[in-house]
Amino acid sequence: MLLAGGLSRRMGCGDKNLLLIGEKSILQHVIERARPQVSRLLLNANGELTRFKKFGLPVIPDSVQGNLGPLAGILSGMEWSLENVPECSWLLTLPTDAPFIPFNMVSAFLAQLKKDGSDIVCAVTKGRTHPPFALWRISLVTELRSALVLEGLRKIDAWTSRFSVSYVTFDDCEYDPFFNINNLEDLQEARAVFEKSVNKQPSEVKS
Repeated sequence: MLLAGGLSRRMGCGDKNLLLIGEKSILQHVIERARPQVSRLLLNANGELTRFKKFGLPVIPDSVQGNLGPLAGILSGMEWSLENVPECSWLLTLPTDAPFIPFNMVSAFLAQLKKDGSDIVCAVTKGRTHPPFALWRISLVTELRSALVLEGLRKIDAWTSRFSVSYVTFDDCEYDPFFNINNLEDLQEARAVFEKSVNKQPSEVKS
């Protein structure tokens, strides 16, 4: 599931994922890298949902109101999956402001999951974890709703610390494949990276 439910405050609000890198929007770059890795894609967004109609994806709002952050998006994806694809046991999430995600991200996550049998698999670069880029056991949905609604929990790390988490390190790249665009300077940097190297060999994993 693609997470686009944020308010983009550092970009002056609006949908930063619709800004262009090259001839495509940031969101389109994310979709093209994610689509071959999963069985289906859906988009989590708030506000007027028809603005994403051209991407041809199911678009779901947060199931808990109040713009509560990425945990609300993850919860919404879990609940949507239980209702629409109950045979599915895992939910992949990634933000829509990170146009350079690895082409082998999901296969690396699944390989690590096979080794560890954990509840969550999360990406790491240079010792830094990236909690929104993760694979989640959908059966955690009840615990997540309780933490979000009853406890008022907002930080992903605070919630994942309650479960078994595996980590996959992606370090042998020319640039951080989980680089996300928060402001205009980041956008300029992403455009420069795209011009120099995004069409070279796909990002690979080192675990």
